[in-house]
Amino acid sequence: MAATYTMQEMKDLHNENETILYPRMIIKGQCSTEELIEDIAHHTTYNTGELRGMIMALKDAMAREMSRGYSVKLDEIGTFTPSLGITEGKEAEQPAGGNRRNARSIKIRNINFRADKELIRKTEGHCTLERESGTSKLKTSRHSSEKRLKMAQDFLTTHPYMTVADYMALTGLSHTTAARELQKWGTTPETGILPKGQRTHRVYVAVTAKEKG
Repeated sequence: MAATYTMQEMKDLHNENETILYPRMIIKGQCSTEELIEDIAHHTTYNTGELRGMIMALKDAMAREMSRGYSVKLDEIGTFTPSLGITEGKEAEQPAGGNRRNARSIKIRNINFRADKELIRKTEGHCTLERESGTSKLKTSRHSSEKRLKMAQDFLTTHPYMTVADYMALTGLSHTTAARELQKWGTTPETGILPKGQRTHRVYVAVTAKEKG
């Protein structure tokens, strides 16, 4: 069965006044664990009970290793890496000192996955693509740029930090546009917003009085 794709309109990263088209796969649904087990059992000598037990054992072993501070690499599949966050309701720690966070206020926030090149290559080898008619239009916000900035500033008066996902939910922007706009706010001193952390761990916080001074 062929996978279908559409051409998605997106902002040109080199010219924000222009848009260009990128291919985007249309996800038809989600393959469940049971469906995956049935498929593997059909193509191997393992029965469904054995496969179900293997998957549960793998999940538990991965959780144990990541809880000890290790990433987990499954050959030809990919690497799983835990990331941390601050417990909801707790304030972010400031670089200049003051409210220092202890272990009880920090938790595993997410587990990031990076696919192995072999998994990508094998998926590509199985894939047959068909283009769907039409073009997906660029997702834009109904709020002006000034209004979106005010929304971000107001959010940070009641929250210790803001993520790209938070900004997407507030403004209705796509992930790419929201990330780029937050980066812009974070490098413009007049906004009162600062970036903290790197890459997948990056958040945005309000500038403190000490930092303003």
